[in-house]
Amino acid sequence: MVKTLFLVASLLLLGNVSFLHASFQASIIEDLAKIVMNNYCSPEKLVGMKEDIAAATSNTEVLDIPDGGLLADVLSNGVQTTVSDPRLTVSYEPNYIPAVHPEMPPLPPDQLVTILQSSIKLDILEGNIGYLRIDHIIGEEVAEKVGALLVDLVWNKILPTSALIFDLRYTGSGDISGIPYIISYFTEAEPVIHIDSIYDRPSNTTTKLMSMSTLLGERYSVTKPLIVLTSKNTKGISEDVAYCFQNLKRATIVGEKTAGGSVKVDKLKVGDTDFYVTLPTAKSINPITGSTWELTGVTPDVEVGAEDALATAIRIINLRVQVPGIIEASASLIANNYAFESVGADVAEKLRELLANGEFSSVVSKESLETKLSADLKTLSGDKSLQTATNTPALPPMEFSPEMYIELIKISFHTDVFENNIGYLRFDMFGDFEEVKPIAQIIVEHIWNKVVNTNALIIDLRNNLGGPTTAIAGFCSYFFDGDKEILLDKLYDRSSGTTTELRTLDELTGARYGYKKSLIILTSKATAGAAEEFVYIMKKLGRAMIIGETTTGGSHPPKVFPVGESNIFLSIPTVHSETSAGPAWEGVGITPHIPAAAEAALDVAKGILNKHLGGQQ
Repeated sequence: MVKTLFLVASLLLLGNVSFLHASFQASIIEDLAKIVMNNYCSPEKLVGMKEDIAAATSNTEVLDIPDGGLLADVLSNGVQTTVSDPRLTVSYEPNYIPAVHPEMPPLPPDQLVTILQSSIKLDILEGNIGYLRIDHIIGEEVAEKVGALLVDLVWNKILPTSALIFDLRYTGSGDISGIPYIISYFTEAEPVIHIDSIYDRPSNTTTKLMSMSTLLGERYSVTKPLIVLTSKNTKGISEDVAYCFQNLKRATIVGEKTAGGSVKVDKLKVGDTDFYVTLPTAKSINPITGSTWELTGVTPDVEVGAEDALATAIRIINLRVQVPGIIEASASLIANNYAFESVGADVAEKLRELLANGEFSSVVSKESLETKLSADLKTLSGDKSLQTATNTPALPPMEFSPEMYIELIKISFHTDVFENNIGYLRFDMFGDFEEVKPIAQIIVEHIWNKVVNTNALIIDLRNNLGGPTTAIAGFCSYFFDGDKEILLDKLYDRSSGTTTELRTLDELTGARYGYKKSLIILTSKATAGAAEEFVYIMKKLGRAMIIGETTTGGSHPPKVFPVGESNIFLSIPTVHSETSAGPAWEGVGITPHIPAAAEAALDVAKGILNKHLGGQQ
C-alpha cells in the first residue's frame, strides 16, 4: 500500500520539477506510515502496510520538494488515494500550537447555561409543533453540571408539544458521550437498548453505547412524531445521532445527505518535524445495520434542499396528525360496506391494530400513506379490489358516428370459425348495460351474427379483466332458450342492504344461441370480476364446460368512497353473489372442469369439440 502511495506521489512530482537535494528527513515517510497504521480507525484497509514500509523509506524522490506545504499536499493526496478516505490529511505547520481543551470554566451553572443557550434555539410552532435546534452536542461532563437547568429552561418547554422537529442542519461538533443522552429522551426506559458501538483504534477497544434507564427529565413520548433535519453541514456526532434515530425507526430524517465525517478526529505530529497528519481514530459501527455513516453520510428518508427541510417537516407532521382519523374512517367504511360482513369487520379490526402499533408513523406524504394503506388492505383481506383509489370524474359522453362504433367494436371483439363450424368469440372486458344498449344492434350485426349459427362455440375469457356486471344477465340469456325465465344469481349489496336477482331476459336484440349447442369457456388466472360472475353462472347452471386455469378469485366491481375530508378515497367491493349454497367465486376463483395451461386451453377445447362434432358426422 505505502509503496503504491509514494510511487503515485513521485510520479506526480518528477513529471514537473527537478530537484538537486533532499530538503526533508527520509524518516518522514516511515513515521507517517506508522501513525496511520497505529491510529487509523479502519485497520482492515491497511493490510500489508508493514511489509511496504521498508520499501517506501528507500524512495526519497518525493522528499526533494523544498516547499513543506506542497509536500504536505502531495502526501495528503497519496494517503487519501491509497486508503480511499478523504478525511486523512497531511499539513505542514511550523507555527502550530496543539489545542488544549479547556476545563469547564468555574462559572455558576446559570451562567454556563446562558453560554450553552447561544448554540440552542427553541420555538413552539403553529399546531403545537416543537422546534429545537442544537449546534453543538454536549457530553456527559457538561450534562452533569448543567443538565438540570437545561431540562428546566429548554426541555420542559418541549415536552408538552405534539410533535418535535430536531434541527441538526448546523451541528458540526459534539461529544460522543452525549449520544446516549439525546437518544434516550426519545426511547422507552426499559428495556435498555444497544444504540451504537464506537471502535477506538489507538486503544483497540470497542465501547457499546446503551440507552439510559434514568434521566434528569421526562421522556418524549415514543408515539409523538419526531423529525430530524439534516444538511451537508451536519457532521460528526450529529450524524451519528441522526443515523441512530433512523435505524431505530424513531425519527424521520428530512433534508440533505450529511457530510460523512467521523465520531473522532485527531491531529498527530509526524516524528520530529513540522508535519501533522489529521485522521479519524475512532469509528461508529451501528448494531442494527452492522455498518456506518462515516465517509458515506446519512441518506435522508425524505431528501430535499436544506432550505426546504423545515417546511417539509411541518407538512409531514400535519399529515401524521390526520392519519389516525383517516385510518379510523377507513376502518369504519370497510366494516360497514365490505361485501362480506365478517371479512370487513376483521379487516377493520386489524387495520386499527396496525395504527395502534405505529405502522403508519413513518408516512411522509399523502402518496406514501395511500400506497401503504392499499398494500395493507390487500394483505389483510386478500382482495386486490380493496384499495385506495382516485376519484376521477367521469368523462363526458362522446358522440360517435355509426362507422366509428363499427371500428371500435371490431377492435374490442375477435371472432373466427374453425373446422367443423366451431365458432370462436373473444372479448377482454364486459361493458355497462346502459352503454352497450344503444350499440347492441351494431354488435349483433358485426360480431354476434358471425358465430350464432355455428355448431359449437368457444368463448375466450382468458384475458378478460372484468368490468361492470350490469350486462351479465343479457349476455347469459343468449345461451338459454326463451321459453322460460331462469334465475341466474342473486347479488347482495351490503352498502344499500338490497338484493338484486339476475334473471334471463325475454327479449334480446339478436338471435339466441340456445341451450342445446355445445359451449366451452376458456379461463386463466387473469380472468376476473364480471367475467368470473359469467363463468360462475354458466358453470353452476351446467350450461358450459370450463377449460383453462382457476380464475383470479376477485370481487364484483367496487364502489369508491371518500374517506372523511382527507381527499383520500377507498375502492370497496360491496356486492357478493348468492352464498346460501356455499361460497361463490369471490376470493377463491372458479376451478375449471378441465385444467389446462392458459396458452394450451384453446387447443384443448378445439380437440374436444372436433372429436365430438366429427363423431356426429
